Amino acid sequence: MCLGRVVTVAEALALVAAGVVAGVISTVVGLASVVSYPALLAIGLPPLAANMTNTVALLFTGVGAAAGSRPELAGQATRIRRLGTIAAVGGGAGAALLLITPPQTFVRVAPVLIGAASLALLAPSRQDRAPGPGIEPGHDGRSPWLLACVSGVAVYIGYFGAAGGIVMLALLIAMVAEPLARVNAVKNMLGAVANAVAAVAFAVFGHVDWAAVVPLAGGFLVGGWTGPALVRRIPGRVLRIGVAVCGLLVAVKLGISAYR
Repeated sequence: MCLGRVVTVAEALALVAAGVVAGVISTVVGLASVVSYPALLAIGLPPLAANMTNTVALLFTGVGAAAGSRPELAGQATRIRRLGTIAAVGGGAGAALLLITPPQTFVRVAPVLIGAASLALLAPSRQDRAPGPGIEPGHDGRSPWLLACVSGVAVYIGYFGAAGGIVMLALLIAMVAEPLARVNAVKNMLGAVANAVAAVAFAVFGHVDWAAVVPLAGGFLVGGWTGPALVRRIPGRVLRIGVAVCGLLVAVKLGISAYR
């Protein structure tokens, strides 16, 4: 655990602003860390502490997203409960990996994973072929493939997490027959569960700068609450293309950093 240095007023305001933007981005396209992680680096946190601090603060995006996504979450309690249990185990496993192993190996895999998931979003989805609500048999949270894939993505979220929402969203779009806004709401909840378990591990065993957590978490809470309203107003195909483009840009950026 790390109490961290004193955060100046200017740095706190910058973190609040970054948190609001990142919270909106997280609930809409799953890219919160692309904004919040560099903001933490900019105020002087070392990379590992920035990653752990960011994970703890991200808890409040989940709280805001849950409050703002109640219409989309209606009727999905069983699915979220079943997949959420798997996400919790995966998030804990990912946090354990980060705490006991060097992160460089996983960082090298991340660009490939994010790029593949982003390309998958450009393919025709179940929503394109059969628009409208409904649960396809075998994909309400019982499919072994879905459970295994959610577990894998949750490990990634707990370990590193940058653009983990993109990977989770691509997976759910491919395997769950629901409108995009409802799938996105499930993605937000599963990411929140994985983050929560990882955050507890980092808070107890890791290096968390609590002075930075407070303003960033406040921004995340506001951004997470307002983001779902934007998802309702953006056409599904437009949102998927936007997510895919953003994800590919992130993959290129992470790839340059990892392999240079």
